[in-house]
Amino acid sequence: MPESLPSPTPDESPEANATLDLKAIREHIDTIDEQLIRLLNERADLVLQVAEVKKKAGLDIYVPGREEALLRKLCQINTAQHGKLTEKAIRSIFREIMSAALALEDSLKIAYLGPVGSWTHQVAVHKFGNSVEYLPVDAIQGGFERVATRQVDYAVLPIEHSTEGAVHHTLDHLVDSELQIYAEILWKLETVVMAQSAEASLHEIYGHPQMLATCRAWLAQKFPGVHLHETESSSLAATYAENHADCAALGTPLGAELHELKVIAASPRELSCRARFIILGRRSGDPSGNDNTMLMVHAPDRVGALLEILKVFAQKNINVRQIENRPVLSDAANTQVRFFLEISGHHEDRTFQGAIRELDNQGARIKILGSYPAPRWIEER
Repeated sequence: MPESLPSPTPDESPEANATLDLKAIREHIDTIDEQLIRLLNERADLVLQVAEVKKKAGLDIYVPGREEALLRKLCQINTAQHGKLTEKAIRSIFREIMSAALALEDSLKIAYLGPVGSWTHQVAVHKFGNSVEYLPVDAIQGGFERVATRQVDYAVLPIEHSTEGAVHHTLDHLVDSELQIYAEILWKLETVVMAQSAEASLHEIYGHPQMLATCRAWLAQKFPGVHLHETESSSLAATYAENHADCAALGTPLGAELHELKVIAASPRELSCRARFIILGRRSGDPSGNDNTMLMVHAPDRVGALLEILKVFAQKNINVRQIENRPVLSDAANTQVRFFLEISGHHEDRTFQGAIRELDNQGARIKILGSYPAPRWIEER
């Protein structure tokens, strides 16, 4: 704020005084905006220098551990300065700044499980920002293929839903692929109702069966008498709403933006689900100091098999955070069992390596599916 504003003369009206006040404030905002542009371009110059160093050293452009550490530091600075911006706002602003930086450093390409406007698309854009390039794939296998053939740098794929459990297709493809989990995203799923106008008289609401099942009771209360119809995808539902003034769609906030629809209602927080997504890359993430590791353990199917595996980690004071089991499709005699474990720690840790050697000596077959920074933030729009 300027040190002093023009003093009103006796003849000036309150409206004239307000105009003078606003003019002075806006001029000061313009000056700050000019400084911000200059500083952002200075930052961009440094980003290009970083990119040059990384390329010469063969380093990854996107480093999730560094990203999260920077966001936490910025939020701490904001708190120390008693800033009025929320942590969510700080993260959102700087995520777009970092997205622009990634686009400068390299033409980053991200595949995601489509269609356009899907939850995975929403998550990918929120994580990588609007400045990188996105490619939808119609199946999880397509995401693996795009990364393996270097058509994209990474793929964002679902791996777990809080109400429906693990996404087994993703786990199975990780076993059969040389690709690994590079990072992980936790997301709180918020469903919105979108239409051409908030004042529209609705007759029908379209949505994916899973979304409709979760929100059916709320929709009946919020929009009594409106008919609910299942569609193959949220994108198709949004297309119906886009083309019919008396129709609405269930979907994501991003879907509303892409189809130029108004968000007329959002599901209550108690209906929110949590989901986990992986960022699939060609290798694991580097140690960040607070990591998780996903691994597959293939062992003989006998009484106490899982207990023997868990005992190895317990004896070395390693936390097993999560367990899934899947059948071994190639084992016609059903003599083998396959466990997926998420472990606290990085696979390069000495203690972790000792546990792997011990399991190997017991006859188990181990495959590391990726180490990645442990998420500390539940992402949400």
